[in-house]
Amino acid sequence: MPKKVIAIVGPKGGVGKSTISANLAIAIAATGKKTIAVDLDLGGANLHVILGIRNYTYSLDDFVLKNIKTLGEALIVTEVPNLRLICGGSKIPDIANMPFQQKLKLIGHMLKLDCDVVIIDLAAGSSYNVVDFLFIAQTGLLVTTPEVTSLMKAYGFIKSAIFRLLTFHFKARHTERLMALMEMAKDTDANPNLNTIEKFLKEAEKIDMEIANSARKKIERFTPSFVINMVQSTRDVNTGAVIQNLVKHYTNIEAKVMQSLPNDEAVKRALFKTKPVMLCEPMSPFAIGIKELAYKCTRED
Repeated sequence: MPKKVIAIVGPKGGVGKSTISANLAIAIAATGKKTIAVDLDLGGANLHVILGIRNYTYSLDDFVLKNIKTLGEALIVTEVPNLRLICGGSKIPDIANMPFQQKLKLIGHMLKLDCDVVIIDLAAGSSYNVVDFLFIAQTGLLVTTPEVTSLMKAYGFIKSAIFRLLTFHFKARHTERLMALMEMAKDTDANPNLNTIEKFLKEAEKIDMEIANSARKKIERFTPSFVINMVQSTRDVNTGAVIQNLVKHYTNIEAKVMQSLPNDEAVKRALFKTKPVMLCEPMSPFAIGIKELAYKCTRED
């Protein structure tokens, strides 16, 4: 069973999520920790390409189709010591909309993998599958860029994740009135009195104080961290504070910026070679930033 699960999500496509996932896995494996990278970008898997792996026997598709009994049978040994990979599913139509029970089975098998660290590379966006896989991780990294559209997508992802948490919480307690209130909160234009999570919880307290307070505690335990990628200037670095303040104001969550990574030409050169930056240019600014991120993600282990 892994000691640490790290999930990496890019609420907006094109932010470098998979590049970060692959190189972070290499950096953590280099510290001596047995690491497994799992490509859960269902329908758009490309982690194996970034890692330079062209041939493999089994993938996540085979596990879903029951061609193999355990997820561990899909493990691929990479050229990096201590690093193995499970390739994502891309051949099964609609695999991105995995049924809930199948998702629970996959999660169960992931948590039985024999390693120190599992790194999950999730799909872009804020679908239920992405959010649910994020919830099993001790460390959730939301990759964004300094662009306003990317920052807003990151905020929207956190809000979607909170609503997903609340849905599970309220359904388990059969509280239809709170579920109805939550549906109203999704339309903030029509219900400006519910346009922040704090305002929503205040209204929820009027319906059921005990359940509202327990919901508040669940939300407080959700502590995602941001990775700001493709940073080019000091102003770009400061966008981390912007997204932190935005999240704090509307959701009351104390999100933190785990790492800023530079817009480094070494990344483009590595992608062209289909070889990870950590292997072909380990002293590049991006690679050094990834090593710092690896340390921060695992220092409490």
